[in-house]
Amino acid sequence: MAIASGLKFVRSFDTIRADDVASVGGKNASLGELYSQLRPEGIPVPDGFAVTADAYRYVLTANDAWEPLHALLDDIDPADMQDFEKRAERAHALVAGLEIPRDLQAEVIAAYRSLIDEYGPDLSVAVRSSATAEDLPSASFAGQHESFLNVRGEEQVVQAYSRCLASLFMGRAIHYRIDQGFDHFRVGLSVGVVKMVRSDLAAAGVAFTLDTESGFRDVVFINASYGLAENVVQGNVDPDEFYVFKPAFEAGYRQVLSRRIGSKTVKLVYAQGSFEPGTSTRNIPAEPSEQRVACISDVDVLNIAEYAIAVEKHYSALNGRAVPMDLEWAKDGLDGKIYLVQARPETVASQKPTERASFDEYRFDGPLPAPVVTGRAVGRKVAVGRARVVRGVDELHLVQPGDVLVAATTSPDWEPAMKIASAIVAERGGRTCHAAIVARELGIPAVVGAAGAMAKLGQSSVTVSCAQGETGAVYSGQLAYRLETFDASALPAPPVEIMMTIGSPDAAFEARAIPNSGVGLARMEFIISNDIKAHPMALAHPERVTDPAVRSELETLCAGYRSMPDFFIQRLSEGVATIAAAFYPKPVVVRMSDFKTNEYAALLGGKDFEPLEDNPMLGFRGASRYTHPAYADGFELECAAMKRVRGDMGLTNVVLMIPFCRRIEEAKRVLEKMAELGLRRGEAGLEIYVMCEIPNNVIQIDAFAQLFDGFSIGSNDLTQLTLGVDRDSEIVSFDYDERDPGVLEMIRLTIEGAKRNRRHVGICGQAPSDYPEVAVALVGMGIESMSLNPDSVLRTRVRLSSANLK
Repeated sequence: MAIASGLKFVRSFDTIRADDVASVGGKNASLGELYSQLRPEGIPVPDGFAVTADAYRYVLTANDAWEPLHALLDDIDPADMQDFEKRAERAHALVAGLEIPRDLQAEVIAAYRSLIDEYGPDLSVAVRSSATAEDLPSASFAGQHESFLNVRGEEQVVQAYSRCLASLFMGRAIHYRIDQGFDHFRVGLSVGVVKMVRSDLAAAGVAFTLDTESGFRDVVFINASYGLAENVVQGNVDPDEFYVFKPAFEAGYRQVLSRRIGSKTVKLVYAQGSFEPGTSTRNIPAEPSEQRVACISDVDVLNIAEYAIAVEKHYSALNGRAVPMDLEWAKDGLDGKIYLVQARPETVASQKPTERASFDEYRFDGPLPAPVVTGRAVGRKVAVGRARVVRGVDELHLVQPGDVLVAATTSPDWEPAMKIASAIVAERGGRTCHAAIVARELGIPAVVGAAGAMAKLGQSSVTVSCAQGETGAVYSGQLAYRLETFDASALPAPPVEIMMTIGSPDAAFEARAIPNSGVGLARMEFIISNDIKAHPMALAHPERVTDPAVRSELETLCAGYRSMPDFFIQRLSEGVATIAAAFYPKPVVVRMSDFKTNEYAALLGGKDFEPLEDNPMLGFRGASRYTHPAYADGFELECAAMKRVRGDMGLTNVVLMIPFCRRIEEAKRVLEKMAELGLRRGEAGLEIYVMCEIPNNVIQIDAFAQLFDGFSIGSNDLTQLTLGVDRDSEIVSFDYDERDPGVLEMIRLTIEGAKRNRRHVGICGQAPSDYPEVAVALVGMGIESMSLNPDSVLRTRVRLSSANLK
């Protein structure tokens, strides 16, 4: 942008760098850095200019405002809420009423006219506050100061500028500065004027170069919704979520790692009116067909990821250390391009250690009741308190210390009340909305996107749990729980590889920080039952589903996908890939499906494809299904998904494993079929293990070793079949004991046979997780790896370190 020379208070973005924070504030310094340094490298950034912090000081000086502001703020006490609010209102009104000097107005108008020359007379701009203590690694000031969208005309630009200056003295901003230890009069305010990207005609959102919950740094996490990004930031919608795995992306595998389609019930668009909030923009309903599908394409997701990775690398080089970034992006509905419109260092998740040997775990005493409401979990804690339903700012004074704040959504004005809450429950919003961001900063749990919470939660005691993975839950009453802390930081390295058993992809990023040697068992069936929900054969052959209502459910489930088989392949591959990415490049052993017929029948459409069996535990399960006409097409979908994970997505750390393989001939048929489907053992480094869970696997271990690369002992079924006990039968459950000498002897023979054939041998059954003495015995037998539940890893390491293993 060509700005006239000699301007004292205005700087164009092409003259601004990241170290200009003192002059133009954090937000404008970042935008200037993006525009001046990365736009020439091909990253689209809208043009604009900054009105400097010196201009803010000039306005206060020209109006003799410093002394009355000192009188209002020097001894302000946030603990005296009534007096605090009165003083803040007077300070805000004082600055809002100041006259903008004519020479400053002239400079702002001249710069605005230069933007019109660049973009044309239909230009609309965003006028954004940018404090000199904003968007720092230690304090984000996110949402504390006002910004205005869809501003048009010289008069509105000057008015919006004045309103931005006044927002420095709103109560929430004053309170935040006190909390962060900033001097009110050392913080200056710059204002940015930026060309609006027409995302009102397309979509917008935010992107982080790490996972905002776990701090996992190898992913780009993207939120997206229709219309302007304010709906995502303020938590007014449940947005779409996408992950991109950085190492694979940079190696040339341009694939989305995983996705979750949000409801996106409304979209924020332009309106005819003033620049005031609520008049220049308005929310309109999104069409039902729009809500069911992603609001941006995979190409858009990958472009956003490319830009985010480039920005992170650039800022990391500037700072001489890794700097995870928090970015805002917008897709222009006119030219179809993705633009970056904001960038700042991420200030919460980036502070988490990448590997932790000390963990706090929240555990409930006894079984949990059905939750009253559920939503997206923020944090990993549990909190108990009285639910306090708040419908607006005028009810915030009702919130008492320790209350669970329940609302439709939250905004920066709510932060004084949020600071005294024990937890937050919001009906709307995703994991990057305002309520989620503040909850992370405060270190309290939050459940967002909890539909119906305000109606269902009265003013009674509740328990908020975010300790059970991605889904957060609110229970009625005060449930008993305990906090357990494990510290293995001073322990020696374990004598065997300690791997983990992972079912849910949602838990993978968090679990990967526990010291481990990879994943010894990833359960495919968990992903099928929770993320896919439909029987593979019903998706392969929907014409064979007899119930029209079930066929309709299948069609709804697969809306937005090219076909029902594509739905299965994409969802399964993304679930497995998420686990593989979390632990990359460590091995991740993925077991092919091991449902029993009654479990398969419970899936959507499953009753049309499954026989009724008296004892499904010993029936049509595992390897016997894979080449059988009754399931062969379903197994083909499983293999297609695994081929995509290893091939298209680049996650070659995935090891495949065959469960419940009864006979050598059966093993050969399965391996031949997998090879036909593109999963040939040895090609592209593919290893295939077999579960050792049937006595015949032990008896013929030398023969099985010629076909497979390794063995994983399934102690659950091996115990059942060695002792002749149906582990699903309550009446003989007392005879089911994985510590039985006969079971331990079968395990010993397996380890001995695997080593004799130079094959990997580990255990993925429940025994070492439940019984530390079994873990000690396994080490003595020479086991190479143990796959434990994440919550058992540190406990087992402590036990092994104290045991006499000589």
